[in-house]
Amino acid sequence: MLADSDTRWKWGALTAHRLVPGAPIDGLLLRGRATPTARQLDEVGVRAASLREVTAAEFLAAVDRDAYDVVVLACVGGTVQAMLHGLAHNLNGRERRPVTVTGYVGVVYEKLADGLLLRHGADVVLANSAHDAERFRAVYEGVGADPDSVVECALPFLGGAPYEASTERPHTVVFAVQPSVPANRADREYLLRRAAGHARRHPDREVLIKLRSKPGEHTTHIEEQPYQKLAAKLPGGLPPNCRLVYGHMGEVLDRTDLLVTVSSTAALEALHRGIPTAILTDLGVREALGNHHFLGSGCLASWDQLDEGLLPEPDAAWTARQGVVADGPYEAAFDAARERVAALVARETLPPITPYYTLTTAPGYLPGVLARHGLDPSGALRPGAVADRPASGLRRAVRAAVRDAARGAYRHGVQRVAPVIRRMGEL
Repeated sequence: MLADSDTRWKWGALTAHRLVPGAPIDGLLLRGRATPTARQLDEVGVRAASLREVTAAEFLAAVDRDAYDVVVLACVGGTVQAMLHGLAHNLNGRERRPVTVTGYVGVVYEKLADGLLLRHGADVVLANSAHDAERFRAVYEGVGADPDSVVECALPFLGGAPYEASTERPHTVVFAVQPSVPANRADREYLLRRAAGHARRHPDREVLIKLRSKPGEHTTHIEEQPYQKLAAKLPGGLPPNCRLVYGHMGEVLDRTDLLVTVSSTAALEALHRGIPTAILTDLGVREALGNHHFLGSGCLASWDQLDEGLLPEPDAAWTARQGVVADGPYEAAFDAARERVAALVARETLPPITPYYTLTTAPGYLPGVLARHGLDPSGALRPGAVADRPASGLRRAVRAAVRDAARGAYRHGVQRVAPVIRRMGEL
């Protein structure tokens, strides 16, 4: 299983467990700006039989060498497309090749066509709900690509005990933040102030601001304005009953009475467990925020309404379409995907990997996608993209130090330099 961030590691590893229960998982982390730290992996709480960091070239060499039955590509769309072309170049014509599986880690509210077409070519493209399955097939059919790879399932990390209100602890409100939504400092400061204000208005409640990463860490999306730094500069600070928390989302939800977010996938986890969930409208209902995905859910609300005691009630038909029905037949949601994967693995031969994007359909786009991962337009490794080259202990240490320094410089540029340049441009 190949993953390129903490959230995709969580989705990919759990998906692999759901698809082939009991099978050992070889975890491969793609080296890049969002490669998860040991702390992030521990927080996700998903284990693999083995775990190592690889380049794209090393991943392709491992698949070529290790005779995997199934390869789960839990990566951003461009990486999935590059790996599919690399595998096609290396493995097509072989008697046996692994079954390739990919999908999305949560709510698909942007780049639907782009992301889907970059994933086309995998044997199985998982859709997390009936709603997504219909949209995915429509995109593929719309360009004349084969839609049969789309298989409906559910998010693999839904679960946990159904919600029950407790009188043994304070009423707990959890604000689940997102790394890139909203993006600008003013909006993020506003949401932080409102969360703190809710805590002051309700001193008998506990307000938890659930963070995704620590400063310097990256997740699937870039976080230019970390809430930790904004909270440190909040006038008056956070009230005693409002604090920042990390940890596994499922464990945080175990003590949650109201989940508040702009558009985080955590909302789907909460809805599945029957926890009252609010999708904030304070900054508008906009595609850029992703909260438009929740139109019709019954969960749209503002901080003003929550301050007055509102507990949104979800629309049952909407949640059913999203695959997050509380007390629903969740385990059965993976039956079709398991059966599809098992049937493909059992075949003596599989057809060649044939993505929709080729030098015929996208000659001005595909080469750039492949080049970012060291592949030429045919899917072959470019000169210099060496896989599995032995390295001494000293060389590994130097390479790790240089890589960490490069990541630090990148993060400094994202979190410090880029915002300053943008502000200067607005003068």
